[in-house]
Amino acid sequence: MAESFGADAALYDRARPRYPDALIGAVASSAPGPQVVDVGCGTGIAARQLQAAGCRVLGVEIDERMAAYARTTGVEVEVSPFETWNPAGRTFDALIAGMTWHWIDPATGPAKAAAVLRPGGRFAVFWYVLQPPADLGRAFAGIYREVLPDSPISSPVAASPLGAYETFLDRAAEGLAATGAFTDLDRPTFPWSRTYTRDEWLDQLRTSGLAKPLADAGKLDTILARTAAAIDAVGEFTLDSTAVALVATRR
Repeated sequence: MAESFGADAALYDRARPRYPDALIGAVASSAPGPQVVDVGCGTGIAARQLQAAGCRVLGVEIDERMAAYARTTGVEVEVSPFETWNPAGRTFDALIAGMTWHWIDPATGPAKAAAVLRPGGRFAVFWYVLQPPADLGRAFAGIYREVLPDSPISSPVAASPLGAYETFLDRAAEGLAATGAFTDLDRPTFPWSRTYTRDEWLDQLRTSGLAKPLADAGKLDTILARTAAAIDAVGEFTLDSTAVALVATRR
């Protein structure tokens, strides 16, 4: 699934939300210097935001299609799984991962992060949580229950997904603690808001981690059509959501 997002990199870059300015500012200001490595940089969304904040960003990306798109936007990218990436002796002031750290091996990844961060360097991994209005969230969850009754995504998490990200944060924190190389672990949150049209929401659904398994099950078109109908019933809608992060300092 992790390598499915590059099927339409331009759509991915257009449809995926940008990260809250406060989150980007906190990462840039807390690093001891400007050199940042972006793990799983994708099309370079977070990297470009950090560049605008004055950082110099190197992306590491497993998917050549995503990397190629990121390069067209001015992001330097090396293609490799992070766990086996060769930093060639380079170290960095910050390591970030936006919406990707859950794809990284929970033992190898933190050890690699410790190896490429300078003392005092900043570790910051983060996810944005798509939280539709409660009534629409219940409608979306109901669609999944009807179309995929035996799938885990049919659970109440589909209606209120914030709790699911706690698992990512817990696992990341456990991995860092096991290395003994990090201190000052914290879990800041950052509110964000965006208004979506029907087509914008369907585009982000097409680029989500659910799209490939839904397509493989022959259910994606049905989900998209049912979701479109649910949104048409309410029109444009606003997500008042949260970005969650795990941050730490390299000893």
